[in-house]
Amino acid sequence: MKLSDVKTVLTNLETIAFQLPNGELVPNHFHVTEVGKITKNFIDCGGTIRNEEVINFQLWNADDYDHRLHPEKLLNIIELSEKVLELKDQEIEVEYQGQTIEKFALEFDGKNFLLVNKATDCLAKDKCGIEEDAAVQLQRKEPKLQMVNTGIDEGGTCTPGGGCC
Repeated sequence: MKLSDVKTVLTNLETIAFQLPNGELVPNHFHVTEVGKITKNFIDCGGTIRNEEVINFQLWNADDYDHRLHPEKLLNIIELSEKVLELKDQEIEVEYQGQTIEKFALEFDGKNFLLVNKATDCLAKDKCGIEEDAAVQLQRKEPKLQMVNTGIDEGGTCTPGGGCC
């Protein structure tokens, strides 16, 4: 979900809710403690230099149960961040404290913002000898059946030395 999408959604909401991948809602007294720009410069395993930039929201649960972040307040924070940090219309990544800091992609289902699990991937499959189709097959690999000689011939009778009797 891009920043422009989030801003559009916020203008039509009365309350903000974030839903975790397991279906639970982030407690409604959360704070957005950061809106930022994260730049990642790296070399992939194939030797290609890459640059990625995302907009980051950090959600935090405080012990402040009396306050709730309203859509117009988050919209104001975003607009200030756009000016000060010169944010572009980029994808949103959300940080949330689980067992460690977890990073999620962001979607919207018409009611809640959905925190969607992210996964690592090889960006240079062609240079690592992993074909794209092979990588997909590895993800859905099903066990192969092994054919075994039962010792029974085509007529349904035991064969000598077949071990079925």
